[in-house]
Amino acid sequence: MAANTLTITDNRTGKSYELPVEDGTIKALDLRRIKTGDDDFGLMTYDPAFMNTAACRSAITYIDGDKGILRYRGYPIEQIAGKASFLEVAYLLAEGELPNAAQLKKWTNDVTYHTYVHTNIIKFLEGFRYNAHPMGMLLGAVGALSTFYPDAKNIGDPANRYTQRVRLMAKVPTIAAFAFRHARGLPYEFPRNDLDYIGNYVNMMFSIGGKHEPNAVLQRALEILLILHADHEQNCSTSAVRAVGSSHVDPFSAVSAGIAALYGPLHGGANEAVLEMLAEIGDKKNIPAFIEKVKKGEGRLMGFGHRVYKSYDPRAKLIKQVADEVFQQTGLNPKLEIALELEQIALKDEYFIKRKLYPNVDFYSGLIYQAMGYPTNYFTVLFAVGRLPGWLAQWEEMLMDKDQKIARPRQIYTGAPERLFIPIANR
Repeated sequence: MAANTLTITDNRTGKSYELPVEDGTIKALDLRRIKTGDDDFGLMTYDPAFMNTAACRSAITYIDGDKGILRYRGYPIEQIAGKASFLEVAYLLAEGELPNAAQLKKWTNDVTYHTYVHTNIIKFLEGFRYNAHPMGMLLGAVGALSTFYPDAKNIGDPANRYTQRVRLMAKVPTIAAFAFRHARGLPYEFPRNDLDYIGNYVNMMFSIGGKHEPNAVLQRALEILLILHADHEQNCSTSAVRAVGSSHVDPFSAVSAGIAALYGPLHGGANEAVLEMLAEIGDKKNIPAFIEKVKKGEGRLMGFGHRVYKSYDPRAKLIKQVADEVFQQTGLNPKLEIALELEQIALKDEYFIKRKLYPNVDFYSGLIYQAMGYPTNYFTVLFAVGRLPGWLAQWEEMLMDKDQKIARPRQIYTGAPERLFIPIANR
């Protein structure tokens, strides 16, 4: 008997099976060997929401939720967020290595060259209502880009894939900034090639009459937040990009699927929910009563706990440092005092300790975004801009993985058995 195997005895038949174990997993298809007879389909796994199923092999992001570890291509997030630029991180996620000076210069120039969008995209955006949700605008416009670049369907060509990656990295912030200004009835501010990636994005959002006084601290804070969101393994939106991309659709359509998934309140809208919770609490003196409501199941502690992390989210530690720097520039957000007190109480409460409920990345990010002048309905757009490099890297990796086929989960049928059709006159 081989050491790296799992022996399963089927008590229905008395037969035993040896299944290979590799990287702590067994192949689900190996379970198909376990049958009660020749007409038996074989065993399947039932795993709603993929709680314990690995759908791919990936070399991009490593997470150890119990130890609170997050690494991009092997680099600890603490080092990456503290020292790298957003475009360096995007290059790292896609290419597997940090760029040298020449590679970064080419990558930066390529992205800068493509920041403008076709004038018809502007007309498309102008067709949205004045109060359209900016995430819906981003979703529609990115999907529409596939019609502007039909060559993007040639996903088998590495040079073509690079071009589309550049286009998305360049144009998504432009569209995101236009959506920001659309809600304010402001004219669109066009990209400036003399500014860096983050500076250009901020300028397109906040410039008035061609003038904007950049704040280096706030811009770097935004860059760090985007880096912290750049990739996070096989989350809902990344899985959506991979699943849709597995049909070999163009990357604009695949990324729009990720945006759609991120649009949902259970994924991208969590930091907005934190602000709503803090507003509901209203004052530090109300925190003990709120905590008791949560314990009774009468409320939710938003921004605490994570599907993956069972200790302190490493991104939350970094964001807390960013918050201090931001609030020195903008002044304290009144909700911050409530947030800090709530965190301290929850971290000492046995109820939350037993359930491993620690602050996650969303607990402070909303407060920071609000302090920097972003409305709550724009938070998810910022998340999408940050997550874009991860989506693109995961899409490319999926295409290059020979094990991958078009995504097609199995189901357990629970409907009616075969029955006869009844004509409408007899129903």
